[in-house]
Amino acid sequence: MIASTLRAASGATAVERRTLSKLSLAALLLVCGLLICETPLAKRDRPVLIGALNASWGPTPQVVGLRDGLRELGYLENEDFVIGVRFTQGDVSALLGAARQLVSDGVDIILVDHEDSAQAARQATERIPIVSSALGDPVEQGLIQSFSRPGGNLTGVADLHLELGPKRLEVFRNMLPRLKRVLFLYSATDRYAATEAKALQQAARRLGVALIARAAQNEADAQAVLATLHASKIDGVLAPRCCALNLPDLIQQATSRSGVPAMYESGFWVDRGALASYGSDLYASGHMAARLVDKIMHGTDPAEIPVEVNRDVEFVVNLKTARTLGLVLAPETTYRANRFVQ
Repeated sequence: MIASTLRAASGATAVERRTLSKLSLAALLLVCGLLICETPLAKRDRPVLIGALNASWGPTPQVVGLRDGLRELGYLENEDFVIGVRFTQGDVSALLGAARQLVSDGVDIILVDHEDSAQAARQATERIPIVSSALGDPVEQGLIQSFSRPGGNLTGVADLHLELGPKRLEVFRNMLPRLKRVLFLYSATDRYAATEAKALQQAARRLGVALIARAAQNEADAQAVLATLHASKIDGVLAPRCCALNLPDLIQQATSRSGVPAMYESGFWVDRGALASYGSDLYASGHMAARLVDKIMHGTDPAEIPVEVNRDVEFVVNLKTARTLGLVLAPETTYRANRFVQ
C-alpha cells in the first residue's frame, strides 16, 4: 500500500539531517488552494508545493538537502514552499500510482531520487517540472536528451554511482585485506543494478575478489539467499542502491545476525549499524537540486536547465560495528574516511 499521508521536511540539524515533522498534503491543499496559472512559482500567493517521490520508507537525505538548500536561498518553509514526501516502502511497482497521485494532488514540482521514481514521474506527467536529486546515467535511461539541454520536463542532479561501484568494491577490499568473496544482491527488475553488476564483476577480477551476483525475483527470494549468509562462506556484502524488495534493510538485518560486514552506497545505513559506505553524498545532491528548483520557481523551463553532476563522494565507517564484528581495519581507513560513527 502507498502511504496516503505525505510528510513534510522540517528543521533537521546538520548532524541528524533527518528529523522531520508530519504534514498531510490534503490538509495543506485546503489551505493553499489549487490555483494553476502561468505566474512564476516564486511570485504566487501560496507556498510552492514540492512532492518528493521515492521508494523508501520516508524522507531521504536528498529531501533534507533540498529543504536546507532552499532555506539558504532565502525561501521560508511553509510560507514560500512546502515539501511533502510520498514513499512506497520498497515497492517499485507502486511508484507510478504514487506519482499520479501527486499529479492529482496538484503539486507544482516533483522531486525524484532514483531512475525508477524518475521514470514513474515522467509517465505520470509531461507538464509538471520534475527535478532529480540522484540519477546514474539519465541519457542512457532515456530520461533526458543531453546534460546541457535535457529537453522535456525533467532536469536535476546526476551522480557518479555507476562509476563509483567498482571503487566501492576496491575501498571495501582495502578496508578488509582478507576480503575474497563478496555477495551483491539486487532486484531482478532493477536494470540499473544489472548494469552495475557487470561493472563490479570486471572490477572483482582486477582486485582478485570473487563477486557472487544474485538477482532476487521477490522479497522471499532475497530472504532465501540471505538465510544462507555465513561468515565462513561470504566475507562481505555489497548492498544495492535501490530500495526495491526492501533489500537494503534485509541485508542490514542478515549481516547483523551473521556477523558478515556490509558496504553500502549511503552513510544513512552506516548510521544504522552497517560497517561502511562509499558513494555520492546524497544530502549534497539534494542541496544542489535546490538551485535548479529555484530556477524553475522563477519561470525557467526545465528543458533548458542543464543537469548538474554531484562529485562530492563520502566514505563513512562505523567503528562500533567494526569492533562488534571483531574486524581489524586496514590503517589507511582511519585517514581516508570522511566520517566515523562511534
